[in-house]
Amino acid sequence: MASCIVSYLDTEGLRHTVEVEAESLYEAAVLGIRAFRQHDCAPGAMNKLEIEIRTSITHALTVQKVHSWLNGGAKTPKEAVMKQRLREML
Repeated sequence: MASCIVSYLDTEGLRHTVEVEAESLYEAAVLGIRAFRQHDCAPGAMNKLEIEIRTSITHALTVQKVHSWLNGGAKTPKEAVMKQRLREML
């Protein structure tokens, strides 16, 4: 588990940020999307999420890419279980 900062810019140029604990990039993205939804500030499909892992590594991907990954095939049974769990969160 790593502490991750998930953020995005909305259409008005405001940055929304949440901190989550996650085991992977996509889990951080899903947990971030879920937190934003709970606070009525969910990003749109084309918003770019920025995910900063507290090790100072930053990744950026769109919400659409998260959904594509979640709905794509799994390379291992472990990945299939993780994707199913993450889909259920959304």
